[in-house]
Amino acid sequence: MQLGRRIRHINRYREIAAAMISQGFHYIVEEMGLIEKVPYYQRLRPLARDKSSGGIGERIRLVLQQLGPTYIKLGQIASTRPDILPPAILSELEKLQDKVPPFSFAQVTSVIEQELGAELEEIFEQFDPDPLAAASIGQVHQAVLRTGEKVAVKIQRPGIAANIETDLEILYELARLAQRRFQWAEAYQIVDIVDEFAKSLGNELDYTIEARNAEKIYKQFQDNAQIYIPKVYWDYSSKKVLTAEYIAGIKISERDSLAQQGYHLSLLAERFAKGIFHQIFIEGFFHGDPHPGNVVVLPGEIIAFLDFGMVGRLSPDMKYHLSSIVIGLMRQNSDDLLKTLLRMGIVPDDVNMVKLRDDIEILREKYYGVPLSQISLGEAVNNIFAVTLTHKIKMPADFALVGKALLTMEGIAEKLDPKLSILDIAQPFGRKLLMERLRPMGMAKTLGKNAADFAELLLSIPKHFQDLSAVIKRGRLGLEVSVPEMELFLKNQDRMGNRLSFSIILLAFSIIMASIIISLPLAGQSSPLWKIPIVEIGFGMAMLMFLWLLYAIVRSGKL
Repeated sequence: MQLGRRIRHINRYREIAAAMISQGFHYIVEEMGLIEKVPYYQRLRPLARDKSSGGIGERIRLVLQQLGPTYIKLGQIASTRPDILPPAILSELEKLQDKVPPFSFAQVTSVIEQELGAELEEIFEQFDPDPLAAASIGQVHQAVLRTGEKVAVKIQRPGIAANIETDLEILYELARLAQRRFQWAEAYQIVDIVDEFAKSLGNELDYTIEARNAEKIYKQFQDNAQIYIPKVYWDYSSKKVLTAEYIAGIKISERDSLAQQGYHLSLLAERFAKGIFHQIFIEGFFHGDPHPGNVVVLPGEIIAFLDFGMVGRLSPDMKYHLSSIVIGLMRQNSDDLLKTLLRMGIVPDDVNMVKLRDDIEILREKYYGVPLSQISLGEAVNNIFAVTLTHKIKMPADFALVGKALLTMEGIAEKLDPKLSILDIAQPFGRKLLMERLRPMGMAKTLGKNAADFAELLLSIPKHFQDLSAVIKRGRLGLEVSVPEMELFLKNQDRMGNRLSFSIILLAFSIIMASIIISLPLAGQSSPLWKIPIVEIGFGMAMLMFLWLLYAIVRSGKL
């Protein structure tokens, strides 16, 4: 078993190295030590293409196409990541298509019967042997169940899981090797990126995950008659077979056909946009690939979503950060955008903050004075990703998927109705997000979480001081402060000391006043000492101290 696996790996390495050499990546093959795996005649063979006929993006795409299904699929997934790849490469990866021949009907029958545990004729009244579509991972056939429902049956390509497993093992090895050899690979942590891609690909190999995705989005729109999600037939589905309701409609991109059929194009564009916004900004679970092949129109201007193999998920925190980014863009506020990136905890320690702020300011100026109706939300989000890419800030994968979904949606909606303002449609969802953030319960939950974090920090302070004291006693404390930053450092220290003093006095004031106020009713008198108005005097003295301290701090300019 190990020998066979090793032979497969060697053969695959040879194919990968040969494909890279054929597209002019000879230097990378040599640097990674793969040249020995390539037959001698292939090392010397001149490139079978004109180097000037295409850029690096085209050559990467051709390598992926040459290597087959796994790498094509990974390229398609990578095309959704503007935060880690430049636009020139993304545009080429978007051209990747699964141009593979269908597998035989005998293999289709074998997979279905093995997965569902019954003869094909026992499950289906009719089954079209010719596929509706064939891709690298599976193909789709039209059929009719014994109970009379028309269905679309997706069947996984035999042996594809084993091939993908071998390719992913090799890809991990190559990523680790590249991360050791190339500085850019280390900077982008490409092993982690490969891990993300592998998880996405693994999800697509399990059709039960796609079925659950479909049901989850179905529940989002079960009370909305304008959006339709096909039903999943669980009794006839498994990891390698997915049976769902067959939907016969017109692709949403076929504008002329829709117009000829009498559909209201502006209404379709609006409903499609609202459907995507609802999934992203309200539910936080959305269709990650709403391209024209996955969205069809049914009678009554109903939008039907298909194929839920790729979805995006936004946690409440991610949804909060996304709304902050959008609000910052709309307000054209550089500080809001920078603060959001810092709060997300994704900015590297060594980032040049001055340059990052300058790039965000340049982005803000791009939209300054531009009417909201003329701004592309998807393009604006992707412009943020372009800035983060420049500074090696790695955005969450699902954020990147948001940008891709928004761009795809806007392209389709604007083709249906060029006068449509996407931001006008987005505004109610933005207001709802803002109200959600300002909800008392939501604010209380956030404050509670922050209070718990702050309490944990306070409890850990004595331990940190003990550790620091031990280091100082051992004479092992190292302090490194550059001269240009000394003034800023000292100013921050003053500010921290002043704020700490303010907090301690305010806390002490609260405790003393609370103790006196509580003790008076218990003692049954207005004042515990000779009827002197201690509460009023104490409050006055504390206020004077508070105002004096506040004045001193403000006057110092270091509040």
